[in-house]
Amino acid sequence: MPSDSVQDPAQDPFQDSLQDPVQDPVQDAAPARREQAVRAAVEQGLIGDAEPLVALLDTAGIRASAAALHSAFAEVTAGPVLHAFAVKACPLVPVVRLLRGEGIGAEVASPGELAIARAAGVAPGRTVLDSPAKTPTELREALALGIAVNADNAQELARIDALVASAPTRSPIGVRINPQTGGGAIAALSTATATSKFGVGLRDEGARSWLVRAYLDRPWLTRLHAHSGSQGLTLDLMAEGVAAVYGLAEEINAAAGRHQVDTVDIGGGLPVNFASDAHTPSYAAYARALKAAAPGLFDGRYGLVTEFGRSLLAKHGTVLSRVEYAKASGGRPIAVTHAGVQVATRTVFAPDSWPLRIAAYDAKGRPKAGAAVPQDVAGPACFAGDLLARARELPPLEQGDHVAVLDTGAYFFAHHFAYNSLARPAVLAYARPADRPGTTVFTTVRAAQTTREIVAEAGGAQTAEL
Repeated sequence: MPSDSVQDPAQDPFQDSLQDPVQDPVQDAAPARREQAVRAAVEQGLIGDAEPLVALLDTAGIRASAAALHSAFAEVTAGPVLHAFAVKACPLVPVVRLLRGEGIGAEVASPGELAIARAAGVAPGRTVLDSPAKTPTELREALALGIAVNADNAQELARIDALVASAPTRSPIGVRINPQTGGGAIAALSTATATSKFGVGLRDEGARSWLVRAYLDRPWLTRLHAHSGSQGLTLDLMAEGVAAVYGLAEEINAAAGRHQVDTVDIGGGLPVNFASDAHTPSYAAYARALKAAAPGLFDGRYGLVTEFGRSLLAKHGTVLSRVEYAKASGGRPIAVTHAGVQVATRTVFAPDSWPLRIAAYDAKGRPKAGAAVPQDVAGPACFAGDLLARARELPPLEQGDHVAVLDTGAYFFAHHFAYNSLARPAVLAYARPADRPGTTVFTTVRAAQTTREIVAEAGGAQTAEL
């Protein structure tokens, strides 16, 4: 079996959430599907000299995660729920379309993400626009389409006032609240700190009374939104943020004398276990934690919106690279691969926060055998820090072997960092058709970037302009 150790599990910031394992036959079979896909990719020539790097997506696993999300919230709430995929987690049109087919909408935070959602066929009524920097043009388009909008601040709300006054809209509109309940293990992803750039700080002086008055003055404000962050947050801290916003909804409705706020958008942010194949914490565990923290939110009086991203995709993606060279320096073995900062930017620049499992395969795509030894797994970029793993215990890697970088389905290969003008890899989805047992079939989600396309993006058509 391939090694899947992290750099130091004892230091893994996500270990406190690794409980309540999913008992799902599709998810339980995911490691075997992944191994079969790696071998099939090698055997079918999908990785080699011409394409030494490829990204793989497990469609059965994605569908299973979507089903688990639906089931978890159906068990705890009597009200309507819209699950909207955070497109930023994997902005690929076929992926968003697949999730749309599984009953998942889209949460977008830019014109590009909205265009991706529309290209994937996501209906405006199943789309939510969140961004701390929406322009008047973005707001106007969203309100014209009937897309739900969460205003980030008072100035944005004033812009919406003018747009609503000039043209009727079907869009549900709310305000993003920063519950200021505190940060988690990764500061950059903690959005409910005292000074977060997102939303209206609920504990700031005068903010609560201003929010109540803002809603009373605007009968068309019918939603509240909160997102405390993602990865490194405990379920209890996430639930505390949701409970704070639920309390505000109750206060607004009491002051209005009617059920003005009818929907609470609870954001996403369920942490992912990067230490093993277990899907922990589960959606079911989070849903139960939410209901315990704010039972009134789940009694049928409120609709819910969720905005999960990483937890739907991360476990179902694998970056597969050929080992181009195997060398040693200072007595340390180094496997030089084609998977580096361009596909795993967060891991390269913040390895302690984003450790990834590495699995070793031989030249034929079979799990690599041999006693594990500490070795570095390096990327192709021209700077010394381009390392996916340092002193990682793996079977000795040799030239022509393969490494699989696991749990990379979200925020990794879909967010290319164009250092050294390295090309974006092909993204291939894999499945095992029921009528063809033992066969792994690949479909192209995104074609590999060509050097011609790199030149075009680099201003190739403007060669003589300077």
